[in-house]
Amino acid sequence: MIIWELFVALILGIVEGLTEFAPVSSTGHMIIVDDLLLHSKDLFSAPVANTFKVVIQLGSILAVVIVFKDRILGLLGLAKKETDKETGESLSLLKIFVGLLPAGITGLLFEDYIDEHLFSVRTVVVGLVLGAILMIIADFVRPKTPKAETVDRVSYKQAFGIGLFQCFGLWPGFSRSGSTIAGGVLLGMSHRAASDFTFIMAVPIMMGASGISLLKNWEHFSLDALPFFIVGFIAAFVFALISIRFFLKLINRIKLVPFAIYRIVVAILIYVLYF
Repeated sequence: MIIWELFVALILGIVEGLTEFAPVSSTGHMIIVDDLLLHSKDLFSAPVANTFKVVIQLGSILAVVIVFKDRILGLLGLAKKETDKETGESLSLLKIFVGLLPAGITGLLFEDYIDEHLFSVRTVVVGLVLGAILMIIADFVRPKTPKAETVDRVSYKQAFGIGLFQCFGLWPGFSRSGSTIAGGVLLGMSHRAASDFTFIMAVPIMMGASGISLLKNWEHFSLDALPFFIVGFIAAFVFALISIRFFLKLINRIKLVPFAIYRIVVAILIYVLYF
């Protein structure tokens, strides 16, 4: 049983790491892999299983911090700030804050409603499809020449706009990264600039949300569950690191449509398996 528990932790950590920051919806993949195949709630109580998902999410966040460590240190004034080589412009903490504001306020206002009414398999399937449609529209309607080729050229107006698109990510299955990258592209950012802004913006918002969840569920940590948490955390960290680096090298070349098609396939798979 212990071997199976660790195997489940490993698989869920890998799924989290590979899908948390790609525009494919980690929620949708967790439904397929965990709810339909692995059933982690049968191994531990529901609170422990839910706490585990928060822990592996922290592993993914750590991967973002590692990938963007130089830029994050620069933003915090702990290292030389990175700037655009052509314009000399640079990303600022204020732009990140402006981007966080819309979804932060919306999330606080509607948190209970989202938890009670939107966390179902049907709503996740709808979110997967609607998010895919937004991504396809973004690739076909985007400006031919991006106004912001790099994240350092992102304007306050674009930062606020991408924050508005992030509100769609509050709908489970829509994908926070999918909605913000698509939104950024529609607002005149290159795919890479929109991706960089999305990942950097994810650090404070996900750390805050995960931190609150951990505080609420601290009593569910136990020595029995600790190996389960550790294996999942490490797997999520390692595979998120691989996923983020690979995605950032690829996104300007393949754009969003392939991910949108994949999302529709996942939605169909969930619908067939679940219903």
